[in-house]
Amino acid sequence: MTRYRAALLTLTTLAPALGAQTRPPIRPLGAVHATTTDSLGMVNNVRALPGGRLLINDATSRRVLLVDSTFKTISIVADSTSSTANAYGPRSGSLIAFRGDSTLFVDAASLSMLVIDPAGKIGRVMSVPRSQDAMMLAAGGLGTGAYYSNGYLVYRGMPGFQMRMGATGVPTMPSVADTMAIVRVNLQSRAVDTVGFIKIPKTNTNMTRSDDGKISISIEVNPLPVVDDWVVTSAGDVALIRGKDYHIDWMSPDGTHRASPKMAFDWKRLSDEQKVALIDSVKAIRDRAAAANPGQGNAMAAAFGAALGTGGAAGGAAPQMVMRFETAGAAGGRPGGGAAPQITAPQINYVSPSDLPDYQPAFFATSAKADDDGNIWVRTIPTTPTAGGAVYDVINAKGEVVDRVQIPENRTIVGFAPGGVVILAVRDGVTTKLERARTK
Repeated sequence: MTRYRAALLTLTTLAPALGAQTRPPIRPLGAVHATTTDSLGMVNNVRALPGGRLLINDATSRRVLLVDSTFKTISIVADSTSSTANAYGPRSGSLIAFRGDSTLFVDAASLSMLVIDPAGKIGRVMSVPRSQDAMMLAAGGLGTGAYYSNGYLVYRGMPGFQMRMGATGVPTMPSVADTMAIVRVNLQSRAVDTVGFIKIPKTNTNMTRSDDGKISISIEVNPLPVVDDWVVTSAGDVALIRGKDYHIDWMSPDGTHRASPKMAFDWKRLSDEQKVALIDSVKAIRDRAAAANPGQGNAMAAAFGAALGTGGAAGGAAPQMVMRFETAGAAGGRPGGGAAPQITAPQINYVSPSDLPDYQPAFFATSAKADDDGNIWVRTIPTTPTAGGAVYDVINAKGEVVDRVQIPENRTIVGFAPGGVVILAVRDGVTTKLERARTK
């Protein structure tokens, strides 16, 4: 992320400001008051409980931990031992704040939701409302969002497309829309309705097959997309944060809709020369990553990181992608029999510089989080060089930016607790520690 962010900062430093706008000054997050001592893997999300206790979703180790106010482990709520009643499941799950101080843990593999009481005990097991949505509910800890609000589960819907195998053994790639529905399902009636739509990053994928039977994938991404984001606030409002003009459309629990005014932002115009330089910078990052780690997929990770909003080289090395499709045929493989075609690592391409936005967006995808005090935190794209960690706009229930907070470097926000408490994750190689800090 830091290399891509540096390239973007270099470009935007040269752009003139579009008039003076009043924004709160950036201030640092308050001091850290507690740090975990246990070795954690990748922490997807957390759930604050009374008395300063915390449920931790350690997805890498496939376990849910309960820690006390000093961040010492009290118990293991769910683990990866499949023979026990509190098994985590074979894939990563997600914690969702449920009624009162209870919590849902979504296990997509078993199509179930564990109901965890405030003491960290599993009280009962519920089925997911709709089996086709289990994956999106379980992915809530990965940034796509999943919330409970007034008898409903609110989450981002699944894209409606299907990949089909052509007669020659080459998959036909469908066209994926650049908008996604935010839906809610009633836990009693299982009725589903659409709350609204958000704009998501757009990618174009093509597949071709060579004479030797190998299938090549070409993916075109926009490293600076204009997108929307969304959260459910602690008051139960669904907030759709619009990237085009940086305002919020609100959907209240009683069904009323409203829109708050545009929020102040230091919009920066990108010249044609800066657009070309940005694409060249992203390509250079991709090429350097590929050269440093040949065959490890870092170039692909960097491109996807840019497209999905992580900024640059995303999440370390990805394995070389080699997949096989099994299709109906005489020998169970491709049509006419024989082995299924091999698919090699995708080739990442970028859109033309002219397809980049004229103004630098305010945020990337999955940048918004709701705290436990009724505010929305949006990780913004810096418009001027800013040393240190990420800067968040803190937005109140009126849709006003009331604070701008910078978290320490190499930290990410994984959750909140009431009273201005922020939970940070510090990643060091393959291990993670959590820190508890206050906004002031």
